[in-house]
Order: sequence, then structure tokens, then C-alpha cells
Amino acid sequence: MSGWRVECAAALLVGVCRVLTGVRALWRDVAPQAGPRVYFANHASHLDGLVIWAALPGPLRQHTHPVAARDYWDASPLRHWLAGEVFGALLIERNGETRDRQTVLEPLLAMLDAGEALILFPEGTRGDGSAIQPFKSGLYHLARQRPEVELVPVYLENLNRVLPKGTVLPVPLLCAARFGAPLRLEDGELRADFLTRARAAVEALAQ
Repeated sequence: MSGWRVECAAALLVGVCRVLTGVRALWRDVAPQAGPRVYFANHASHLDGLVIWAALPGPLRQHTHPVAARDYWDASPLRHWLAGEVFGALLIERNGETRDRQTVLEPLLAMLDAGEALILFPEGTRGDGSAIQPFKSGLYHLARQRPEVELVPVYLENLNRVLPKGTVLPVPLLCAARFGAPLRLEDGELRADFLTRARAAVEALAQ
């Protein structure tokens, strides 16, 4: 499909997302900027990646790629097209089908090395919105292999009520995407300590 049609589809999805969620981008101790970054957030809805993507300024949106589950986005031709052509998503295997860790990380690292940004959900699966689940290790391994890249915590407010797990039709609500101060892996920091600190950074944005 031609580039202008993809651009039109992206603009339409951003508009629909903003109508459904009324999403507001709130930047705390951080500003939108181009270049390699990892936006990591709580996960309670299929709309989460789209909401963060839509909340970014247009020029940044073109260089920001959600990391998503292949089994969900490959389930239909429309989802596959949206993920690959409109969102520029990186699709990864899950549920016991994952390859070795480095093979999974390679396309993510390549994107960062190319100056692109990623959207990541370290919980690994959607929760019910009542609490943020423990983070899986992918964020740590990215931070360890690219320690210079900023990791920006994002808290998504109300998204679990717009399209909660197990539902199909979204319910219009006012939502917010709160972006917090970037963090990096500290010298000698253990994986468990880093993941606890990263999770706490997202939780703090709920206040």
C-alpha cells in the first residue's frame, strides 16, 4: 500500500484513539525528544501501545516502534497490516515459543542502534489495572546491552477501563499517559534490583 494511504490510516487511528480515550500526554521531568529511547509502561489493554504512540508528537511517532506479541497481531490480515505498516511494530514470540534471548533482543537492539525508539511493556502480559505486575527481564537485558539509552517510564491511567482484558468494544473515557524522568542501569546493579526500581518508577507516576 502506498505511503500516503499508510499515513492516512495512521492519522485516522490517532484521531479515533484520541476520541475514545481523550488521552493527555503529561511529561514530568522529561521532554519529548528524538533519538533512541525505550518507553516502558504498565499494561492493561490492547490499546496501550496505540495510546502511547498516539500521545507522542507526530515527528517522534514516525520513529517509535511498539514491541508486541506476534500471536495477537498476526491473528488476522488487518492486525498484521496495522502492526507492520502503520505502527512499525516489532513482533516477538511468547508463550513458550521464544527463541534464545539474544535472538529475540537483536531486532530491538538494531532499532535502538538506528536511532529509533521502542515502546515496551515489561509485565509481559496484560493485567486487570488494579496493580502493576512484576517486570520480566527483557528491559534489564536491553539496559545492560545499551546502557547509554534512556529508559522512560510511562503510566497509563484508565486504559484498563477503556478496553479491559476479555472485552471487544471500547468504552470512551478520559485517559492520561504520564511520562517520567528517564533512568538507566547503574554500575553493578543486580537484575532484580533494577527491575524493582523500574517498576517503582512507573508506580510513582500514578500519584
